[in-house]
Amino acid sequence: MTASKKIAFQGELGANSHEACQTYFPDYEPVPCLTFEEAFMAMQSGVCALGMIPVENSIAGRVGDVHRLLPASGLRIIGEAFKPIRFHLMANPGVTLDTVTTAISMPIALYQCRNNIKAMGLGTQAAGDTAGAAKAMSENPDSTKAAVAPALAAKIYGLDILKSDLEDDITNTTRFLVMTAAKDAEPPPAGVPSVTSFVFRVRNMPAALYKALGGFATNGVNLTKLESYMEGCAFAATMFYAEVDGRPQDPPLARALEELTFFADHVELLGAYPADPFRLKA
Repeated sequence: MTASKKIAFQGELGANSHEACQTYFPDYEPVPCLTFEEAFMAMQSGVCALGMIPVENSIAGRVGDVHRLLPASGLRIIGEAFKPIRFHLMANPGVTLDTVTTAISMPIALYQCRNNIKAMGLGTQAAGDTAGAAKAMSENPDSTKAAVAPALAAKIYGLDILKSDLEDDITNTTRFLVMTAAKDAEPPPAGVPSVTSFVFRVRNMPAALYKALGGFATNGVNLTKLESYMEGCAFAATMFYAEVDGRPQDPPLARALEELTFFADHVELLGAYPADPFRLKA
């Protein structure tokens, strides 16, 4: 396959990100990457045309590595996808719950299932990836351990599901960003509900953030996300990742972004993309 038909994700085959790739881009070849850095590099190098990258979970919060990597990556956001998360407890064929003492998975997955795992009287063991835990179990059978992973992992690695829907909250949802290195991505058509992502650094002056955000209020632009993070070792000024409703071509947002430049010494648009219909369900 050519790069135009490959999509990168972090984790092993069978991970939630793999399931998201299959759901939203079924005709693209999923390419597993050990780390987020490797997934970003797969897009930057042209090996993969797209990336399916998780950025936040409704229970566990944001995925920190992504916010750190995204601004300097040169990649662009062209879409978003919300995926309900369903975790299952799986073990080697023939193993029963009676012999299992430890649940293995990545920490964020164990956290999302912590109450049910505790109620079952199981201990936990951290792994680098949900599907990776399932893969390791298939390669090293152990009747005392079970992996917490998506159903796709059980299918791929030949494991039996001992308990379905292990997540503590049935509304458990992860938001993914669809990313690309292509520079010619078209903005959504006018009238299509859209989201614009950008980063900015406020000037080191009193009330800089208050003044920087004023233009969004006066122009009636809905600011849906604002997160701060430190850039390098500099503690004097803070970088912000923000998301707003609309497209940069829309006059209200265009005016708000122009006003932002008066109080920020760095503004970078990361992408404008159609809003996932899932947002309307909130």
